[in-house]
Amino acid sequence: MRHGANIDPPNRFESVHREPDLEHLEWDEEHLRSLTNRKIEYIDDASQSIVSQNSSPDIPFRYSLNPYRGCVHSCSYCYARPGHEYLGFNAGLDFETKIVVKRDAPRLFREFLSKRNWKPEPITFSGVTDCYQPAEREFRLTRKCLEVALECRQPISIITKNALVVRDLEILQQLAADGLVHVYLSITSLDPELSRDMEPRTSIPSARLRAVRMLSEAGVPVGVMTAPIIPGLNDSEIPQLLEAAKTSGAITAGYTLLRLPLTVEPVFIEWLRRVRPNHAEKVLGRLQQVRGGKLNSSAWGERMVGQGMVAEQIRNLFRVFRHKHGLDRQMPPYNGELFRPPAAKSGQLRLF
Repeated sequence: MRHGANIDPPNRFESVHREPDLEHLEWDEEHLRSLTNRKIEYIDDASQSIVSQNSSPDIPFRYSLNPYRGCVHSCSYCYARPGHEYLGFNAGLDFETKIVVKRDAPRLFREFLSKRNWKPEPITFSGVTDCYQPAEREFRLTRKCLEVALECRQPISIITKNALVVRDLEILQQLAADGLVHVYLSITSLDPELSRDMEPRTSIPSARLRAVRMLSEAGVPVGVMTAPIIPGLNDSEIPQLLEAAKTSGAITAGYTLLRLPLTVEPVFIEWLRRVRPNHAEKVLGRLQQVRGGKLNSSAWGERMVGQGMVAEQIRNLFRVFRHKHGLDRQMPPYNGELFRPPAAKSGQLRLF
């Protein structure tokens, strides 16, 4: 089994850490097998809420819904990795193999939409981890939440790297008919080998582009996110990526630059030096150029796009080809006028 991470970095909230014997680690075949053969565990979540709210000026949505915590897609660069540390796990292999499942997500979503003070605005599925990761094939929580959204005519947005999204095409088509859904496919490379290295268990690029086409042909507004752009690794693909997005039927396109907050940094660096060693120094050098001499910056207004000459070159390249292919348009507006709160299980409307 391929992993993005190949380490168990210390949980920053724990006072006691176990350190591997680095002197003998590369010869320890049992240890190496334990890393590559780590089984996936599904852990029930007891949360009593499902919709989260953020106030970040860098994030284009206010509300998000995530049926799963952790992600089997195993992208080494995933900014959500540090969140696993709040659960007592680590941001490396634990993030990829200990998947927390919110089995009550559909019920909790109905309860949220039943609140008297809820004024419908878009809710983004996958604001943190991918709602169509492999766990969704078994648990179908995203689909059940989509059914709630359709019942209530609640506007939603979906971000995913997985072509599994087209499994729910008939629901998305019904939502789209009322102006209630936008879907974004994240496509970071057209090279299947690079994609498999960066994102070991996501859908291959051709499958994602096929999903864009199927959504578009079904009348579902669809965009493409080239996220993240990794300077020195996939930034040269921007023209081809945007051309492929347009050809497949995307309406719009956007990007973010690679971020390495907290424990993401050691996971990504270990992956880069292990899997793409010939690119390592170039990539790390470019990252320092776009992050003010560091590998990460958390400054508002800067963390998604970077700063300096290299960041400006990437921004201009993306802008030119986005305009060339007509991908600088806006998604159609949401229709918030159709919202209706869910009925209680007894069939009565809300009493409280």
